[in-house]
Parts: sequence; structure tokens; C-alpha cells
Amino acid sequence: MSDSQNPLLKDLQSRQLIAQTTAVEELDAHLSEQPRVLYCGFDPTADSLHLGHLVPLLVLKRFQQAGHKPIALVGGATGLIGDPSFKAAERQLNTPDVVAGWVEKIKGQVSQFIDFDCGESSAIVANNLDWTSNLNVLDFLRDIGKHFAVNAMINKESVQQRLNREGAGISFTEFSYALLQGMDFAELNRRYDCTLQIGGSDQWGNIVGGIDLARRQNKSRTFGLTVPLITKFDGTKFGKTEGGAIWLDPAKTSQYAFYQFWMNTADADVYRFLKFFTFMSMEEIDAIEKADAERQGRPEAQQILAREATRLVHGDEGLKAAERISEALFSGDITQLSETDMEQLKQDGLPGATIERAGLEGQAMTQLFAEVGMVKSGKQVKDALGNKAVFFNGEARGAADNMNLPECFAAEKSMYGRFFLVKLGKKNHFLFEVV
Repeated sequence: MSDSQNPLLKDLQSRQLIAQTTAVEELDAHLSEQPRVLYCGFDPTADSLHLGHLVPLLVLKRFQQAGHKPIALVGGATGLIGDPSFKAAERQLNTPDVVAGWVEKIKGQVSQFIDFDCGESSAIVANNLDWTSNLNVLDFLRDIGKHFAVNAMINKESVQQRLNREGAGISFTEFSYALLQGMDFAELNRRYDCTLQIGGSDQWGNIVGGIDLARRQNKSRTFGLTVPLITKFDGTKFGKTEGGAIWLDPAKTSQYAFYQFWMNTADADVYRFLKFFTFMSMEEIDAIEKADAERQGRPEAQQILAREATRLVHGDEGLKAAERISEALFSGDITQLSETDMEQLKQDGLPGATIERAGLEGQAMTQLFAEVGMVKSGKQVKDALGNKAVFFNGEARGAADNMNLPECFAAEKSMYGRFFLVKLGKKNHFLFEVV
């Protein structure tokens, strides 16, 4: 992409946030002439968005900050079909009730990132089920299908991958997805004079189809811009952990686990991610990188990234909770942890187990810790007990306590009547809930 004159496009370029655009010089002029309406679509394939959705969401926000009007399109219709783009196999179709429930949740999530009360650039949330639910099949085939050439659709890379994968193929249902997404762009162009669609780079073929349909149906000039699909420096997928996706919903990924995900960013990725996932200026990010290069010891960029990204998604209170839990575990002073904090640790912050108080009598600590997977062998526990390096809610335990679990897990010593944070050595934390 050639260098842009438009300040927003220049900033997106400097952040490496543009993968492809249509008619780059015309788009540059188009955005510089006056505020425009743009959209990005989010299909309800689960009950929450995940980190992969955060880049286009924040790009919508960047456009709004530059004075443009964003539309977040939630795919109540397209979510019933499933996008085949670069998927290895057919998606499982969900029931309309399930998809409708997910639509409402995702509407709420996208609403956190864009402003609905800022004058001319106030955001809109739309649902493509509004203009497809009453559309009959003959009208769809005549008005939409007539404008799509099957040979062009078959030659799309995402479709070719499926056709060439042995035993995979593609159903007519998913093959028709491109027509529905194209119809969305043409419809938003008619309703709101929307002239730009943004999306992940896997959406390029669908976006181009929508541009062509808007030209044919509306005689309108529209544009497309894609953001790169984010990968880590080693080429592996971004936003995944051993536990699965990092979700934006705190009920699925706690604020503490979200914060720790960013804290564990590799040095080779962290400055790039500051450009993608924060609204810090390029000058500020360059200064952080320079200071880290001159500093001895651990860089500060990870903590800045974790703080900024967590505040963006979970607000100031979510950030405070994540920092409070992190500090408590690091320092060993767990007295400041609230019951909600403990619930976060139970959810996904620490390995843990629920045990019954009635079964503790006569059981050895060495046996229990090995059974729940806290250690690989009882010898680790014996050595730690010998060094008084086993702590129950901050209280050190010694060798004499190995067969004294009822006392170690005494109800009056629990946090909030049920939690015991057990630390073995300096870093091995485990959360027991005693019932």
C-alpha cells in the first residue's frame, strides 16, 4: 500500500494495521473529504467475542475518534449460516434461539468500544436479520444471486481450500454466505450511505463481493479495508492459550487471566501489540521500546500493555482487581483479596480443586497434593514441608502437618468460609475450595 495523506490511514499504516485496501488513493481522498460511514461485521458464533475480534473493534473506534460514523453489524442472519472463510470443515449450525441469545450478548460487548452519544459520529448497532428474515428465496435469487458469478465464487482461495481438501467439500449453505455478506454492504449503503467495510484479511473476498453488489444495485462507489490476522513472532496463532480462546466476557476469561495473558507476551511481540491494542501514540510506544532497550532487567512494556488492554476491555475496576490479585500472589499477602477475587482465581486464574472436608481425616498432604495434580510426587511436598515452604492462606506448615489435613484446612482458617490458597515454594500456587 502506498503512503497515505489522510492522517487516520497514515496512523493505521504506521501501526501495521492495514493488510489490504481497494483503490487506495481514492479511499485516501474519500476519507479526507468529509466524515464517512463505515461498518464491520461480527457473527455470533459463540456467546462472546474473543481477542481475535478486538483488532477490528478497535479500528472501528479509531475511525470514530477521527470523526467517522461506525456501524457494528451483528450477524443474526449470517450467524445462522456460517462463514466458510479458511475453515477446515463445515460449521455446526446452531438453532435460531441460540443464535438470537448470542446476538444480544455480542451487541452489548461491541457497545463497550464505540460511542453512541457523540453527535454526527454516534455509532449504530445493526442486525442483518432485520433485512433478511422476511426475504423470500425467489427475491433473493433474482435480486442478489443474479449479480454473483459462480466461477468467481469458486475461484476464491477460501473456497478452493475446502474443495481441494479430501473429504471436506463445501455445502451450498456455506457457499451462499458471500451473497449474504455482500447484501449487508449494499443494504447498509442504501440505509446509511455506508461506503467502507472493514474486516479481517480472511474477509477480503466477501468484502470485494459486497463492493461489487453495491455498485450494481445502488450505483455507489464503496471501499474495503482489511486488518491483518494477528500471529505471534513464532507464527503461532494469537489469542489462544492451553485453556482455549481468550474471551472478552469476564465470565469466560476472568480479568486476572486476561491481564496475565498480556503480561506473558514475548519481548519480540510486545511493541507490535502496543501498536495494535492500545491508543498510545507511536511516539509513546517508540519511547517505551527505547527505554526498555537501555534498561537492565525485565522490560516494562508488558505491564503497560497488560494495563492498557485490560482497562480497555474491563474498565478501571476490572484492571484494579487484576492488579490486586497479581500483587497479592507475588507478595504472598493475600489478606486484601475479596471473595470476588477468589472467584476469579477459581474460575481460571489458578489450578485448583474442590475437596470434601469429611474426607480429610487420615489422608496425607503428600497424597492429596499428588492426587489433585499440584505436584508430580509426594517427595516434592516432603522436601517443602521440611523447609517450612508450604503455606495455607499464608500460614507456614512443617513436616508434622503432613498427616494433619483437618487442622490445615480448618474452617475458621479459610477465606470466605471455603477457600484455601496453598503455596508450595516460591511460585507453585494452588486453590482449594473445601465443601
